[in-house]
Amino acid sequence: MAVGNPTCTPMKATSNGVFQGENPLHDALPLAILQICLVLVLTRSLAFLLKPLRQPRVIAEIVGGVLLGPSALGRNKQFLHTVFPPQSLTVLDTLANLGLLFFLFLVGLELDPKSLGRTGKKALGIAVAGISLPFIMGIGTSFVLKATISKGVNGLAFLVFMGVALSITAFPVLARILAELKLLTTDVGRMAMSAAAVNDVVAWILLALAVALSGTTSSPLVALWVLLCGVAFVGVCILVAPPIFKWVCQRCPHGEPVEEIYICCTLAAVLAAGFITDTIGIHALFGAFVLGVLVPKEGPFAGALVEKVEDLVSGLLLPLYFVSSGLKTNLFTIQGAQSWGLLALVIFTACFGKVIGTVVVALCCKIPMQEAFTLGFLMNSKGLVELIVLNIGKDRKVLNDQTFAIMVMMALFTTFMTTPLVMAVYKPANKGAARAYRTRTIHRKDPSTQLRILACFHSTTDVPTMINLIEASRGIEKKGGLSVYAMHLMELSERSSAIRMVHKVRKNGLPFWSKGMQTDANQIVVAFEAYEQLSKVYIRPMTAISHMSEIHEDICSSAETKRAALIILPFHKHQKLDGTLETTRNEYRTVNQKVLEHAPCSVGILVDRGLGGSSHIAARNVSSVFTVLFFGGPDDREALAYGQRMAEHPGITLVIVHLLPGPSFATEIVTMDINDDKNTNEDDEAILRELKEKAKVNDSVKYEERAVNNSGETIEAIKEFAKYNLFLVGRMPEGQVAASLLKIRTECPELGPVGDLLISQDVSTPASVLVLQRYKSGGRQSSISLKEEEELPDGAETD
Repeated sequence: MAVGNPTCTPMKATSNGVFQGENPLHDALPLAILQICLVLVLTRSLAFLLKPLRQPRVIAEIVGGVLLGPSALGRNKQFLHTVFPPQSLTVLDTLANLGLLFFLFLVGLELDPKSLGRTGKKALGIAVAGISLPFIMGIGTSFVLKATISKGVNGLAFLVFMGVALSITAFPVLARILAELKLLTTDVGRMAMSAAAVNDVVAWILLALAVALSGTTSSPLVALWVLLCGVAFVGVCILVAPPIFKWVCQRCPHGEPVEEIYICCTLAAVLAAGFITDTIGIHALFGAFVLGVLVPKEGPFAGALVEKVEDLVSGLLLPLYFVSSGLKTNLFTIQGAQSWGLLALVIFTACFGKVIGTVVVALCCKIPMQEAFTLGFLMNSKGLVELIVLNIGKDRKVLNDQTFAIMVMMALFTTFMTTPLVMAVYKPANKGAARAYRTRTIHRKDPSTQLRILACFHSTTDVPTMINLIEASRGIEKKGGLSVYAMHLMELSERSSAIRMVHKVRKNGLPFWSKGMQTDANQIVVAFEAYEQLSKVYIRPMTAISHMSEIHEDICSSAETKRAALIILPFHKHQKLDGTLETTRNEYRTVNQKVLEHAPCSVGILVDRGLGGSSHIAARNVSSVFTVLFFGGPDDREALAYGQRMAEHPGITLVIVHLLPGPSFATEIVTMDINDDKNTNEDDEAILRELKEKAKVNDSVKYEERAVNNSGETIEAIKEFAKYNLFLVGRMPEGQVAASLLKIRTECPELGPVGDLLISQDVSTPASVLVLQRYKSGGRQSSISLKEEEELPDGAETD
């Protein structure tokens, strides 16, 4: 095992270089750089390999640390003494603990003491059972270990360390697993998070007790003094820190950057708190954690702290702690039947205590058996806090090499099995299937019924346009009115701070905006709430938190649950100052394509060119002209139905342009396969007949017919209406005129031939574009691939 050697010659900080005949690996800074780079490459590679198994990143980091230690690569003495020589371990441990210090500050920053007071009786009961039974069984197991492989250790401290190690639930790891499995918004997820938060606080208190009891002196008075001083430190922090932080928060207004002096002073206070608790004898981590808990969670100050600290700490310094732990872990000390038997005993005790304790209390609270076992498996996850406990025990000589290796293996096994067991036992998608509903399109037999829209957006810049579009859609003559669910699409990143989103959970099982968090998200809520007060539109702000590769599932399931008739998605490009469109993120395009293919209702993609300007327009000030380009087919009828609803707004004029083939049009497309469906033509004629009648009595609706003889004339006809505010078009128009446009290669097939034409250089227009795809019952929606677009010149529907 690699251990520090105090007699080693101290290393120089920097090297003079290889040309001076020096080996850079004999100096502290070059060696530390090599160690950090090696750790990052190994842990990130393992995380990538484990991603298909949906394992949290902490698994890859623990395994990476173990692989670099004497259990694998470190068995090669040349490698170990070259990359991790004994004289470098002090620097490595110092960097690792400095990173851990600030990481525990961030963990405290994520924990809201107010939420603990709102913990329900069920969650509190599960937390108590999930701590008590494993703690008692851990003490029982410690007697077996003390009689076999842990002879001569501090008895009382060993009992407490074993109890704490077996009773811990890793709050950050649990949150990450729940997020990966999309369980954050379920009853099980909320209860598990509440119980884990209580468990986390109790675990730190018990760990402080264990550290106090593990001192080198055997005098109980010393342990008592350590505990009393620790309690006094916490009391002073509670009295002094909140008023100071409140004063700082008052000087950090929303929308303005937090002053650097406040960040610097706070980080210095974290170091000072760590110094004080280390001086007391309960480890520097406790001071940082306590200070993090006391930082106010409202306002921009907490967010600024996370933003400044997180990437450096979590990405660069924290992985060193796993290496520091891995260098102390030698799995080859687990040898013989006795050692493997003890490993099995520890794993069984940890799992039995957590799972059975949680299940029994859950069943007593009348929680179904399936959910009870799911809670048990979730509460059994370990992680970084477990490693902290074990490493403190190892440093304090409470745990020997063999016991330490057994406990690390237990933590790995219990965390690794959490995800597959939960996936096998609990399937919320089957449980929460939405009720079937009929109104999945805008075009319907009774247009006076309520229209439900799921409007999605990625950032605050999308909000004004979305509100202006909602204002135009409210159909003031409709008895049923308009109901809008405004969904903020947020990517679940690998950052630990992404778990702050777990607070955005509501009892109805859908995401929402936490009103206690005064952030940009809250400003969005205020904007929607203000509009709701001024209009007769029901608006419910929501959020979807997921990986970009899976967020389309959240959109589609939410649309089904809320029985939406239309999903509106922002285009993956935004307008630059010169009027051209620039890609925001290619991942957004993939999301749009997947939603188009799997949506349970009609879908609209909005290409925003500043619809209504950069702010919401009051209803009395709306003065816009919207254009519907009608070729024929279900998608065009859907665009026309939406346009008719918009025309009911007193400030909107609707112009319908019906593009028809001229007398010489057929000669151009004689070689093309055109199959006009008789039913489609009848439906087109019916809706156009109704529209013509309405145009005669309604000045806000204008109907024009344009005969064109080729695709060039079609483009010229469209250009005549380029000065208007919004184009509404179908994604897959049908008919001869539309078929001629399919010969033009499209850059964005998800917009269809007409939508793609309207954003191209061929048609220079300041108008926004809304491309609509009508829901087709009985199978998946139209494919998005360009190849398939080219193979269907008549705009036929795919099965």
